[in-house]
Amino acid sequence: MTWLYLVSYFIGGLFAANAIPHLVSGTLGRSFQTPFAKPSGQGLSSSTINVVWGFANAAVSYLLLLHVGSFQPRAASHILAFSLGALLVSIFSARHFGQFHGGNTPPPIGRT
Repeated sequence: MTWLYLVSYFIGGLFAANAIPHLVSGTLGRSFQTPFAKPSGQGLSSSTINVVWGFANAAVSYLLLLHVGSFQPRAASHILAFSLGALLVSIFSARHFGQFHGGNTPPPIGRT
């Protein structure tokens, strides 16, 4: 059953990392992509929707980490599962959202 807990911690890492850009964008009053935009994942949602979506992601992460199994931050396997989930969704997000915000092809040094 331990591997099911590790899967939960991996998915918890996905949701935790996904919460960050939505909470930050929303709190700064900026629009950002969410699944609720038209087209989904490409169009922009309001800052309020981003705060709500980010909070929902953080809540799911909390539930997966602290109410499934017994997450131990000092256990290497637990942190590795969480970190791998966070890393993978972060790389995916960087590539996906970079196409809309210029992050995939930054300008050369000295040019803006």
